[in-house]
Amino acid sequence: MHLTDSHAHLDMYGNGLAGVLARAEAAGVRTILAIGIGEGPSEMQRALEIATEYSGRPETPAIYASAGIHPQEAHQADADSLAKLARLAEDDRVIAIGEIGLDYYHVDNPAAEVQRAAFVAQMQVAAAARRPILIHCRTSELATPEAKKKFGAADAWEELLELLVEHWTACGLGGILHCFSGTIEQAQRALDSGFYLSFAGNLTYPRAAGLREVAAFAPANRILVETDAPFLAPIPHRGQQNEPALMAHTAERLAGVRGVSLDEIAALTTANFHRLFPTTSNLEP
Repeated sequence: MHLTDSHAHLDMYGNGLAGVLARAEAAGVRTILAIGIGEGPSEMQRALEIATEYSGRPETPAIYASAGIHPQEAHQADADSLAKLARLAEDDRVIAIGEIGLDYYHVDNPAAEVQRAAFVAQMQVAAAARRPILIHCRTSELATPEAKKKFGAADAWEELLELLVEHWTACGLGGILHCFSGTIEQAQRALDSGFYLSFAGNLTYPRAAGLREVAAFAPANRILVETDAPFLAPIPHRGQQNEPALMAHTAERLAGVRGVSLDEIAALTTANFHRLFPTTSNLEP
């Protein structure tokens, strides 16, 4: 079995990373996309450093990297940070820009207009580098009263989908709606813009019936699976620190929703990943 984790924050494991990767390989996770956002632009090279450090090691998954400025750090998307992002994107192992997008959930997040400007600027970097983008979208619908007051009627999903049509869809590079949590209607609009939908551990949660409906609805050639590790551990590990080795639980739930076997969903989502990122087939150890 070859599972592909399309979104994991490997830089958050510190000295424990070697063990995390060994357990991932033992669990059938052969490919991981390490997300390069860190705690801000000063750290967005860490995913590439990890991908480079572990390249070709035995009993270790193939690791690729992204780089980007998370919407929570959008106020740091200045000229220097964007230039750094463009330089990182020149490396063959940096296969995507992200995670980028909009997040209206926390009251201390940058203002909506600051987030939108950073999002558009990074789409421009990605288009110039010919890299797909990894999308983070979290609205204020379930946020605290303080966040709702700050962001008001702003709708992160609606604004994000409109910005994609305006600034991204025409370039034909597509990307991933990471940890997809929207509706079927939002999923269809994302699919129409060339995106893949990636499902994380929350797919296994009891209250995620709507998300499982989306997982059943999505076209077979446009689905991926991820951990978002170390966050969102799937049942039966919910509440624990997540890691790529636990991804089989999410993949198995996705397989059940779609009426196929775990082996089939592993092969399908891995093939989808390589279709979106065709150069990875040449970089596998």
